[in-house]
Amino acid sequence: MTPAAQTNERILGLLSAAGVFCIWSGFLVFSRAGMQSGLTPFDLTALRFMVSGALVLPFAKAWWPRHLPLHAILSMSIFGPGALYNILMYFGLKGSSAAYGGAFANGSLPIFTILLGLLFVRRMPSLRQLIAVLVLLVGAVLIGVPGMRAGGNSVASAIAFFLAASAVLSIYFMGVRHWQVEARQALVLVSVPNALLFLPVWFLFLPSTIHDAPWSTVLLQAAFQGLGPGFLAVILFSISARILGPTPSAGLAAAVPASATLLAIPILSEIPTTIEWIGIAIVTAGLVLLLGGGQPETRSLSK
Repeated sequence: MTPAAQTNERILGLLSAAGVFCIWSGFLVFSRAGMQSGLTPFDLTALRFMVSGALVLPFAKAWWPRHLPLHAILSMSIFGPGALYNILMYFGLKGSSAAYGGAFANGSLPIFTILLGLLFVRRMPSLRQLIAVLVLLVGAVLIGVPGMRAGGNSVASAIAFFLAASAVLSIYFMGVRHWQVEARQALVLVSVPNALLFLPVWFLFLPSTIHDAPWSTVLLQAAFQGLGPGFLAVILFSISARILGPTPSAGLAAAVPASATLLAIPILSEIPTTIEWIGIAIVTAGLVLLLGGGQPETRSLSK
């Protein structure tokens, strides 16, 4: 690629990452709002795949990545932002604030991604990326401190749910880059299998309060969950991870608690404390450091 083409591709990667960043921030806040309105984690998951599955199903045959081996298809479908990841996140958010969830689920994502990169592809992030991720993690933890203090008996279970969700998604991060999964391929791999398998199970067996919730709430959650995290974020993330690499893309996730905390002010009336404002400032500095570098991935530990 020419230098101009490389620059344009990096800009596309950064814009895609910014889109995922915004959608993920809204995901934390709107998901918590949905459960405060009485919907169960299974209901929110079902609403997501009702919409995204319906949108993608007509194109499933044309977009299906027939060149991928079976283990790659299973990995993308199971460990992507599908039913497993969403249920883990929703259960974690059920008893904790949006900032608290972001600090653990998103803040730990770069760590899992770096560890997987070292273990499986023996790829070492640059020193700049490592420092930036560390700064982001410090800021994310500061943002999550008030939530940790208020968590009470639910702290241990919430941490477990969030860390499990982070570990699941980090596998997907590595897979997108390793198998060079295109945006439309990622969309069909995540949306269609999860919709076809989860929706019947939810309808027949899982607890639901969707009939008792206001229709305005149901429609709002269906629109946001299905079109945002379920559709647009899958496309944008696959572009970001393919161009920027899994480490910078995962590092961006550590900045989500800062924007989620700000978004929670008008939607959830959760006002940041002094320590949260300090964390937001640190996260902003880490984000600038992370995105200010050149090439996304650096050296491999093996030839």
